[in-house]
Amino acid sequence: MFDDQFEDKPREACGIFGIFRHPEAARLTYFGLYALQHRGQESAGIAVVRDEHIDCHKGMGLVPEVFNDRILSSLEGDCSAIGHVRYSTTGDSVVTNAQPFVVNHSGKSYGVAHNGNLTNAHTLKRELEEEGSIFQTTMDSEVFLHLFVKNLKHGFEEALSNTVRRLQGAYSFIVLTSRGEVVGIKDPNGFRPLCLGRLNGNYILASETCALDLLDAQFIRELDPGEIVIIDGDGVRSITPHEKTQRTFCIFEYIYFARPDSTIYGKNVYMTRKAHGRRLAQEAPVNADLVMPFPDSGNYAALGYAEEAGLPFDLAMIRNHYVGRTFIQPSQSMRDFSVRMKLNPVRELLAGKEIIIIEDSIIRGTTSKTRIKTLRDLGVKRIHMRISCPPHRFPCHYGIDFSTKGELIAATKTIRELESYLNLDSLHYLSLEGLLESTGVEFPEKNFCKACFDGCYPVSFDAEISKACLENR
Repeated sequence: MFDDQFEDKPREACGIFGIFRHPEAARLTYFGLYALQHRGQESAGIAVVRDEHIDCHKGMGLVPEVFNDRILSSLEGDCSAIGHVRYSTTGDSVVTNAQPFVVNHSGKSYGVAHNGNLTNAHTLKRELEEEGSIFQTTMDSEVFLHLFVKNLKHGFEEALSNTVRRLQGAYSFIVLTSRGEVVGIKDPNGFRPLCLGRLNGNYILASETCALDLLDAQFIRELDPGEIVIIDGDGVRSITPHEKTQRTFCIFEYIYFARPDSTIYGKNVYMTRKAHGRRLAQEAPVNADLVMPFPDSGNYAALGYAEEAGLPFDLAMIRNHYVGRTFIQPSQSMRDFSVRMKLNPVRELLAGKEIIIIEDSIIRGTTSKTRIKTLRDLGVKRIHMRISCPPHRFPCHYGIDFSTKGELIAATKTIRELESYLNLDSLHYLSLEGLLESTGVEFPEKNFCKACFDGCYPVSFDAEISKACLENR
């Protein structure tokens, strides 16, 4: 069990990594996954190919809990490798659903690491089962491999193209073949990030540039929406099987998911979050003694807000970075204990003060309520909260773990009702216009998925998902 089950934060599906033919491929993949740990903390896995056979080790837990030097040594060799860290948004949180997922077909092996969510997975799975396919997991990622091997009779590249044409939703895949090829695939809307890099002469694919930075690898470019990149002994080649469509990058990569030292969609995440904070200060100024975040998610927007407002910035809540995962849960009489384990306020900074708290989002409201109560009990005079994105009022079907409207507190309460519920003196969310403009991306209203804010879904979803959505609207 994870201590962050008490967090009022969304969780995103996965982080993926791949490297073509390197003498320390498994070890480099381990460090790549370490850099991407923020994208998934339920399970981790690495698959390597040697002698035209794919070996895979995976397990539940953080990267250093799943792997040690002995395991990495057993996977080592001059080979290609892919890796995966996971949060479950489709499929249960069990080791069977940990990735990479590997299948054998006609004497060859294929592995896949997937970030995102296939919105037509139920329909495709039913179709494949009617044709005789047997599924080993409850993951939508397995649907991709079943479709792929079914299409191999048309040749490798055509199998990839035919498969992705059947898929709907948000997906970035990295595929490993028993011949050692590493393949990167991005959906035609470009929901999830995937970039190409190079370490000396070895090509790398990764969810975020921070993984390249850790390895001191060169960033080459981000994959285009709808692009398939095939890396083999001849180098890198690209195919685009989709007709060009409207890009709809997930705006939440900037708000919360991506590491602040990464570059996503051509913009540095740290600087973008500071810009959100500056715009928030312009939209919702208030006189106060200090600006503070709930670390670490609110840090960068809070810096921007404080700079724009000309107010002191203080880290007035101190995070315990050594909490990690805990298997010992508090009793009911200590129900606030797990929250307090993570953050403890600095009494001398806060007592008797009027403060502005900057957060990047409020999803369910439970943790925020507990933390604000702690501040009230400490003697804080007035508490204003500013959120660096609009209210989440609609479920996400593209890989974020709020799939029903009932999970979203802003969908059931007005801003004034939220103020009362959270015991705030004032609450303000960044406007959608302000959020988009402060990204610095050209034509932002056309280039981002913002369905969780406005309910405008850029890609359709199948009947099972649609029914759940409608029941909760």
